[in-house]
Amino acid sequence: MLQPKRTKFRKAHKGRIHGKAKGGTSLNFGAYGMKAMTPGRVSARQIEAARRTITRHMKRVGKLWIRVFPDVPVSSKPAEVRQGKGKGNPEWWAARVKPGRVMFELDGVPMELAREAFKLASAKLPVQTKFIARAGEEG
Repeated sequence: MLQPKRTKFRKAHKGRIHGKAKGGTSLNFGAYGMKAMTPGRVSARQIEAARRTITRHMKRVGKLWIRVFPDVPVSSKPAEVRQGKGKGNPEWWAARVKPGRVMFELDGVPMELAREAFKLASAKLPVQTKFIARAGEEG
């Protein structure tokens, strides 16, 4: 699963995801993409589940790019522990995704296969998504 090799700080504030994505809103690598339409925190496990779904549906043909990286540590307290006594330990990693962010890109497969693969993968993600294609591609 994806996670940073090293970080400056062990724990991060929860924060809020405001506004639209500033960068990463257009296709840079592939012919087709999956764009987030709602804000959310996508965990490394969810990214991996979506990646597996896409590659299995494509039967490992074509190329897939993952455009989001889980760089935010999410902490939680152990079960049956009272409140207080400090913040819990980092449990998993998440990527903060803003609306408009391209999360995955595909190339080397027909449009319908890409559309179907992204539809299956979007069921694994906590954000609503939209299929996008390059201007030159018919669809």
